[in-house]
Amino acid sequence: MDEHVYPAEPVYEAQRAELIAAGQEGTVPPVVEELKAEARRRGLWNLFLPDADDPAHGLTVTDYASLAEVMGRSPHLAPEATNCAAPDTGNMEVLHMFGTPEQKERWLKPLMNGEIRSAFAMTEPDVASSDARNISTRIERDGDHYVINGRKWWISGSLDPRCKVMIVMGKTDPDGDPYRQQSMVLVPMDTPGVELVRPLPVFGYWDQHGHCEITFTDVRVPVENLIGAEGDGFAIAQARLGPGRIHHCMRAIGAAERALELMCRRALSRVAFGKPLARQGVVQQQIAESRMAIEQARLLTLKTAWLIDKHGVKAARSEIAAIKVIAPRVALEVVDRAIQVHGAAGVSGDTPLARMYASLRTLRIADGPDEVHVRSVARTELGKYLDA
Repeated sequence: MDEHVYPAEPVYEAQRAELIAAGQEGTVPPVVEELKAEARRRGLWNLFLPDADDPAHGLTVTDYASLAEVMGRSPHLAPEATNCAAPDTGNMEVLHMFGTPEQKERWLKPLMNGEIRSAFAMTEPDVASSDARNISTRIERDGDHYVINGRKWWISGSLDPRCKVMIVMGKTDPDGDPYRQQSMVLVPMDTPGVELVRPLPVFGYWDQHGHCEITFTDVRVPVENLIGAEGDGFAIAQARLGPGRIHHCMRAIGAAERALELMCRRALSRVAFGKPLARQGVVQQQIAESRMAIEQARLLTLKTAWLIDKHGVKAARSEIAAIKVIAPRVALEVVDRAIQVHGAAGVSGDTPLARMYASLRTLRIADGPDEVHVRSVARTELGKYLDA
């Protein structure tokens, strides 16, 4: 991070500006490939997932959580440099757990080698996608093919020319059990009928990999592209999103740590009303509140990771929901305080704080909005007393 990633941040921004000016908004800046080569040389690669050829090799969720925090300090560079960036991480986990040998050979291997990227198409603009049962995209069997029709948006990674495949979630049995209606299929990006309608900005920021709106019009893929069995989509989504939320939360804590560091350095270097900001009581309180909140959020997230390692995702459902609310909330509060201490510089592009804030704010919606997770925690608590 110190020797390679942080120094690469201004290089990345400069290269992106050149690519955008050349009309290549989705093309990855060359410095990213340089970082990937360095990470591979050091053995810092696919840290979140056991080796495909040796399932016994790999880190626990708890092990990886601490590494995700470090990578979260530079969220636009470090995760991709180590091939640990979403949505590829979740897609690799899905293929690792549920993919056929043929699917693993065609898609998992190049993903693990960092040769291609992928997308996960679940969210839809016309329904409240916080309830996955609302998904309306249809996946219909037609002989040896599935035919897909629907509309998705906020499909992260889909603008990147390296993105070669999507995992698409849709309904194969709209009249079945509410939790068995959905299935997942692999859809290559160049399949006829797949149309990238537009990329979507996040608070005015245009991420290199893009968050696109995509339509599917009579898209045909072989039945061999089905992941698992028909009706497994909801269960696969839960398996995918559980550990992935640990990754998101620990990266958020890493961003909060960097924001606190920037806040402290700024407070020590700036003088107002005759003394450094660091000696102003109100600033001291902002720093102390930030430290205490980060420690609490980290401990809850690590407890959740430990529960997943010991007892599985299902046993940690309530804790996963809790950290998905707490970690982004804490990170946003810390970044907001850091912006305040920086004054006008905090909302400019001269520090990473404004982009951090924009990215973290979306995390209160991505992978389920706060309200859904709060509801889940409340139901678990109330469930303890229902029999009584």
